[in-house]
Amino acid sequence: MADVDVARIERAVHEILLAIGEDPDREGLQRTPQRVAEAYADFFGGLAVDPLSHLRDAVPIGENEDGAPATSDAVVLRDLAFRSVCEHHLLPFVGTAHVAYLPGDRVVGLGRIPAVVETLSRRPQLQERLTEEIADALVAGLDPRGVLVVLDAQHRCVTTRGSRQDRSSTITISSRGALAEPAARAEIIALIGAVPAERAGEGSQAPVAAARAAALPDVAGVGDVSGTADVSNG
Repeated sequence: MADVDVARIERAVHEILLAIGEDPDREGLQRTPQRVAEAYADFFGGLAVDPLSHLRDAVPIGENEDGAPATSDAVVLRDLAFRSVCEHHLLPFVGTAHVAYLPGDRVVGLGRIPAVVETLSRRPQLQERLTEEIADALVAGLDPRGVLVVLDAQHRCVTTRGSRQDRSSTITISSRGALAEPAARAEIIALIGAVPAERAGEGSQAPVAAARAAALPDVAGVGDVSGTADVSNG
């Protein structure tokens, strides 16, 4: 996809200033079209980047001593800051992403996951679609046994216009494979701490401890989540 056309955006912003009754040539606005165009080039720079390019250097996990393919417990990255732009009003939404996956045969450096989130965020987006696209990219790029993505964001189109709910936030969840199973999903969401445990299992009221004791051993490879990783340490 072509790079952002900065000159064209500058001309459009100049027209917007005229349309609202402003003087684009007055002091304070003379460089506004340029500034807005540069900001948009940054906001939407992900359109020209393939998110799968960040996952191409994934490495094999290896084999156990008996020659069988090795497996890894869940890899969880919490509190990844992200920012995007709502495609309906071109206003920002800003929040936190939590990403977990159960590796199949390959793993990727921890810094690659935030790069996928950033690339897909730097586009005109809907939070619901962004959540799905992050999960889809990890499935396509890593072929994991399971994926879970949680986004928690505040939308400026809600906090600064319309209903003006300045304390409102939106949580969206997407899961694939083994992490779409209610018990495993509840375990990882409880570990992340993004959603109360009683809501994490899609309506299940079972305590997380019970899920850990009874259900998780049945989900291949989830088991102990002591192998989780925090991106701040990577």
